[in-house]
Amino acid sequence: MSSLRPVHYFSISPEFAGGRLDQFLCSVFPERSRSQLQEWVRVGAVLVDGVVPAKAGIKVRGGAQLRVEEPPVLQQDAIAEDLPLEVLYEDADLLVINKAPGMVVHPAVGNWTGTVVNALLHHCEDLSLEGGEERPGIVHRLDKETSGCLVVAKNDLSHRGLSAQFAGREVRKIYLAVALGRFKSGRGSVQVPIGRHPVHRQKMAVAPEGKGREARTDWQVLGELDVRDQRLTVVQCRLFTGRTHQIRVHLAHEGHGLLGDSVYGRKLFAERHMLHAWQLGFAHPKTAVPMLFTSPLPQDFRALGVNFEAPKV
Repeated sequence: MSSLRPVHYFSISPEFAGGRLDQFLCSVFPERSRSQLQEWVRVGAVLVDGVVPAKAGIKVRGGAQLRVEEPPVLQQDAIAEDLPLEVLYEDADLLVINKAPGMVVHPAVGNWTGTVVNALLHHCEDLSLEGGEERPGIVHRLDKETSGCLVVAKNDLSHRGLSAQFAGREVRKIYLAVALGRFKSGRGSVQVPIGRHPVHRQKMAVAPEGKGREARTDWQVLGELDVRDQRLTVVQCRLFTGRTHQIRVHLAHEGHGLLGDSVYGRKLFAERHMLHAWQLGFAHPKTAVPMLFTSPLPQDFRALGVNFEAPKV
């Protein structure tokens, strides 16, 4: 199999010793169905101690070494769909949208339709293909449950200019979060590296010193809430890097996971993790004019009593 495909390595932990192989695979690939993982075993994508197992239901011993090379996915062409799309700004080179919570940014396995890209293809005649035909216009991403500002490139020149600003950490990225508990101080900075969780590979985690990728999140308490007997804190976060799940991981590391976050915090009564890309600032990739956009607070934030003005530059 091609080495360009994602490869994962696992050691069977004691709690899975004597259990079925496919049950372990389901625990480390929670976004995949059992039938899909069984197919991976069938096509030889999974090795147990260097050997292709006879079937997905074999019992695995504690300490067994697994190598999983994800099989190729048959790419589907993204189609235009007439979906709601809140545009905050648009010109000939780019547009900025207020992404709705629950909307995936681009098509992928399990989400070939109903994404931001599908909506953009209906809205725009031209989108940059710099990032690949499967992700037209997409310069950066937000998690499915995260709402707020997302900039989209209409041509390759704009895409390259915006990407350079993200890579150079020149983009202003301010988020609003509702975190669990009370913070001991009014502001702080988390500067610890982030990498893949050593066991649950679909999760991120704070990495040991010398491993992972540099990550910095500055936070400031804006207010405190008491909702349904839960003590909550409204936090403004500024990202200086753009690691996967960065705010969610960093605030959990501080002892304050997000409300609604079943992975790093607690779900409780929220329908999604309470994180909103509140403000996005960058230089226009063609004119170099500074631009700053603020997305309105979502209804689920307001329902909790969150009502703050966006920070001034």
